[in-house]
Amino acid sequence: MNIYGRDTVEQYKGRELYERPPHLFAIADAAYKAMKRRNKDTCIVISGESGAGKTEASKYIMQYIAAITNPNQRAEVERVIFQQEGERSFHSYYQLLRGAPDSLLRSLHIQKDPTAYNYIKVGGQIKSSINDGADFKAVADAMKVIGFTGDEIQTVYKILATILHLGNLTFGVDGDVTLIENTKLVSVIRELLSTKEENVEKALLYRTVATGRDAMYERLFCWIVGRINDIIEVKNYDARVHGKNTVIGVLDIYGFEIFQNNSFAIVESQIIDYFNNQIIVDLVEQQHKGIFSVLDEACMNVGKVTDEVFLQGLNGKLAKHAHYTSRKCIGHEKPISSSAAWIRSHGTCCEFLTGLETVRRCSSGGLARALLSPTDKSLEFDRDFRIRHYAGDVVYSVVGFIDKNKDTLFQDFKRLLYNSSNPVLKAMWPEGKLSITEVTKRPLTAATLFKNSMILLVENLACKEPYYVRCIKPNDVKSPLLFEQERCRHQVEYLGLLENVRVRPNQLHLQQPSLNNPLMIITIIILYKMISEFTWPNHDLPSDKDAVKRLMQGCGFDHDAAYGKTKVFIRTPRTLFSLEEQRVEMVQRIVLFLQKVWRGTIARMRYRRMRAALVILRAYRRYKVKSYIREVNRRFKNVRSMKDYGRHVKWPTPPKVLRKFEEALRSIYNRWWAWTLIKGLSPEEALQVRAKVASLEALKGQRADLGLQRAWEGNYLKRDSADTAASFTLVSSELQRKDKFMRVLFSCNVRKINRFHKAENRAVLITDRHLYKMDPLKQYKPMKSIPLYNRQYRWVTGVSVSPGKDQLVVFHTKDSRDLVVCLQGMVPANESRIGELVGTLLSHFK
Repeated sequence: MNIYGRDTVEQYKGRELYERPPHLFAIADAAYKAMKRRNKDTCIVISGESGAGKTEASKYIMQYIAAITNPNQRAEVERVIFQQEGERSFHSYYQLLRGAPDSLLRSLHIQKDPTAYNYIKVGGQIKSSINDGADFKAVADAMKVIGFTGDEIQTVYKILATILHLGNLTFGVDGDVTLIENTKLVSVIRELLSTKEENVEKALLYRTVATGRDAMYERLFCWIVGRINDIIEVKNYDARVHGKNTVIGVLDIYGFEIFQNNSFAIVESQIIDYFNNQIIVDLVEQQHKGIFSVLDEACMNVGKVTDEVFLQGLNGKLAKHAHYTSRKCIGHEKPISSSAAWIRSHGTCCEFLTGLETVRRCSSGGLARALLSPTDKSLEFDRDFRIRHYAGDVVYSVVGFIDKNKDTLFQDFKRLLYNSSNPVLKAMWPEGKLSITEVTKRPLTAATLFKNSMILLVENLACKEPYYVRCIKPNDVKSPLLFEQERCRHQVEYLGLLENVRVRPNQLHLQQPSLNNPLMIITIIILYKMISEFTWPNHDLPSDKDAVKRLMQGCGFDHDAAYGKTKVFIRTPRTLFSLEEQRVEMVQRIVLFLQKVWRGTIARMRYRRMRAALVILRAYRRYKVKSYIREVNRRFKNVRSMKDYGRHVKWPTPPKVLRKFEEALRSIYNRWWAWTLIKGLSPEEALQVRAKVASLEALKGQRADLGLQRAWEGNYLKRDSADTAASFTLVSSELQRKDKFMRVLFSCNVRKINRFHKAENRAVLITDRHLYKMDPLKQYKPMKSIPLYNRQYRWVTGVSVSPGKDQLVVFHTKDSRDLVVCLQGMVPANESRIGELVGTLLSHFK
């Protein structure tokens, strides 16, 4: 049945507990609503025996919370240490072996068969419905999505492979020397850890390897958790801006483990649900007398201390304890109360022992027990002791207690990992930085570390609002089809579930939302005053109690509540949930109203600021404009009297809004300046200025010398050669009489190039009506006359000049019989007259 799919999520999303059948999603949604509505930290405590489904329940709860918030990926690990028959180790091992590509397996020197590795071969023989290949891809994708780098993911794989190889190491003895028999694995481990082979061999031969495997995995797990926390941490968090940072904790409490051999081991610390169990707590952790104290004292003794010596110490200090028994120490019997109160008072205590790797119940089952004697075959001499837990008698073996309570990974092995050239692996073991001489402080024992973590846990739980999930294990063979009634009844009894069910419908409860605690009258006023017109926003009744009564009457719940002096007793949860629903509805309306008012206020404030800014901007702009105008007026005030008419005056920098105005103003000034210069010129000078301007516009950038710095005379044939000037003047006068031209525009000696590419000396005369080609050798006799234009069209259609110094000119005519000449015979020599010729013609035709 798919009862945890997306459709089920939608059925429970936003619903109250009583609206839907009991479900994990109902608990998860209630915890989420408590966090969102009342801004409270919450936690979901999941308890039950080993194999009851606690971890699966926690996964479904986190899946639900992710579905209703953000679909974030998450990585997960489960329990390890070693496997009993029918149990797998860490899923990550099987995922790596069965899901990784062949290229990755080859680089890690591992193979797909889990039974090839001592550390996981028990779990590798189990037929499981788990798809390790798909899970490997899902975990790898999740690590990439959440932000793990490629090097970090590869390091995780290398550590997993290293642990598998460590489990396959075998040792031998040659006299007094310990040797590693399969030395090839040392080279493989050296490669995976990126360190020196001799350092690996030294660390393996001089210390115990078995403890190193578990410690490496534990450190890897802690590093992954810390890395995820660093990635998802809210950066630049400010409670004043973002509000209170609330959390939902999902606590998977490990239960009794049913092992063939109940030894002493430590796992990753988890949350423990403490019942009224002080006598067992004292038995385990009381100073100087408890099991932890005796164990730590044995570990600190000088010399060879064995597990048997530790058991003797327990027998000496706990011989008279009613809940402790060993083969040499018979505990004092005490009648068992059948009441559930006794069961609850002897709840989980030292889950350090029961959750570590523990618990084999006595053959009598449940809480029944027989009178013990030194001949009791259920306890081995110098090996076993029994603790009477709330869930039954549990026998422990002391074998390995001393070794496992000491530091789980020796400093030289930590130093080996710290000196790795892999930066990710190096960062996991910062304590390896210390040299042998610097390591002087005795490391904390496993028991002390666990005790300290439990103290922090209790402090953390005290500030959270708890929700509970109890997991019942239907059978011991992990079958989905087998329901053992006696097995389930026993769990229901020692968890106190029957008493919870009996007391709820028959009594009035002191309830606060999601808590079995009193609901104060002042709390009701604060939480629910908005749902009644008599209490919102503030009541005017004689007392808060009267206000609460009026509120409950208005909602129709006065029959379901009884009133004390300061607290309200509510019979059914439905009443409280109904109040909460009305509160949520009213809060939404209040929030909308407050948003409307606040947004209006913000809009008005923004409008006033914008209007004030606009007024300031306009005033400032007027000030800048006036300042600019005043400055321009000051600088150009006396330009008329200046020699260059203000040409040397520097213009002030205009404000951005006046840039176009400044361009127009400069244009006006330039035109005034030009007009001022031109108005004092004679008509001949004015014509020359216009010609120069036309030449500059046409040839600027085309020729280096336009002759703009000299006076343009135009009729150079009268000036260049005094010997022939009289002849030219006579011919010019005759042409003026004949063709009726008004003035000479340009004349000059030229070198003509005919169509046969022959050069001949000629002269050109350009008047306002004709272009004449003359022969200077025949007293400037006209050889050809080309009209510049007649009544209908122009004969001379254009002029082309070369950019070089040759002063080549081409006169284009309408009949395509162009005249090609080079100006020559200039006095002074090489005087540039091209600019004058072009400018004069342009000015004339304009």
